[in-house]
Amino acid sequence: MTNKSTAPLRSRLVDQAASDLEENRRRQQELAEQISVLRQEEALLTDILNLAQRYQGFSDPSRLPEQLQDEPVVTKGKRASTGAAARRPDSARTAPADSARTAPAGDTAQAGAKGTSRQPLLGDLLLELLDGHDGPRMAKELRDELLVKHPDRTPTPQVVRNTLESLVAKGRIQRHKQQRSVMYTVVKKGAKS
Repeated sequence: MTNKSTAPLRSRLVDQAASDLEENRRRQQELAEQISVLRQEEALLTDILNLAQRYQGFSDPSRLPEQLQDEPVVTKGKRASTGAAARRPDSARTAPADSARTAPAGDTAQAGAKGTSRQPLLGDLLLELLDGHDGPRMAKELRDELLVKHPDRTPTPQVVRNTLESLVAKGRIQRHKQQRSVMYTVVKKGAKS
């Protein structure tokens, strides 16, 4: 190859490298924006979880905070509010419907005022199901039983496992591992440590 024949090839390679570099920078910018949106969503979901945990023990719905009718719903950034639901996994989209404590407080207060009963908490339902068995039960078995006994409740398997682990953390149930299976039993009142 002569110097004349390598010049066009070198020129094309330089152009290709410059084009690839520009595409790489554009993609990095897109990813940086997506990371920012995901961090905002994470912060929002963390706030929701913290609030749900704070008000979980309240049996009196009148003590729950209420959102005023004219108060705007707080969203973090236009981009997070428009496309966030489409990117969320199914468990995140269905989780609020699975638990009465994540419903808007005004709804639960209004339900109590009208004389209609609100849905029991998923944790309470799982405790009730576990209490009806003598031996340990797997999360899948509890979820299947819940779907049969409460067809209006359709939590995902992950939501059931998370709720069970929350009950373990509170000392209301015990976790048992048998090989690769995780099973749960109710802590009897006298057996609490």
